[in-house]
Amino acid sequence: MSFTRDLARETASLRRQIHAMPFNRELAEGQLDPAIFQGYIIQDAHYLEGFARALALAASKAPDAPSVAQLAGSAAGAIAVERELHNHYMGLFGVSADDFAAIAPSAACDHYVSFLLRSATIGDFPEAVAALLPCFWIYRDIGHEIAQHSGSENPYAAWIATYSGDAFDQSVARMLDLTDRLGAAADDAVRARMHRAFARSCWHEWRFWDSAYHRETWRQPEPFEERV
Repeated sequence: MSFTRDLARETASLRRQIHAMPFNRELAEGQLDPAIFQGYIIQDAHYLEGFARALALAASKAPDAPSVAQLAGSAAGAIAVERELHNHYMGLFGVSADDFAAIAPSAACDHYVSFLLRSATIGDFPEAVAALLPCFWIYRDIGHEIAQHSGSENPYAAWIATYSGDAFDQSVARMLDLTDRLGAAADDAVRARMHRAFARSCWHEWRFWDSAYHRETWRQPEPFEERV
């Protein structure tokens, strides 16, 4: 069994739950509330910047030139391709650059980005790659599954096409191959860290969609009244 197949087996239950989430079911049916999708796209744009930074940080730790080029290229590609997608939907929703700048990252977005940046900064290279993998892999699987049951009339067809397309497939395949090579070369301690990082990022993927669906921001304490 390859290392990535082992990662998939250990997170199979959580990943099935992600596929079954109301956000993804309703998006596939074209019935997702536009207000929910608008909030998701805004948070995803915030996430994208942190994700690209984490890819660039991981690239700086790569042990060989091809791996540096792969991750640095993924960082640039994430900015270019997904920003085009975000701009498409923000234009449809009438979200200006000023509107976007005025909306802070949600708690779920901030938590996920912080985890990726920490993994890429203080973790070793294999751990950083394992933490970054779910954003590639889960989105590809979701995109392909939804594409099988959705048509061009779906209002979210551009999103579906991005994550079920050949270009994204190729980037995911390269990331899976890199993770398999790192896992095969690693000792038990490194593989254990890779497993933990991968599982935590899978949880963050679930949390990000769940938070977007319920339109959560930052939970605040109840007002405190001091007794005298």
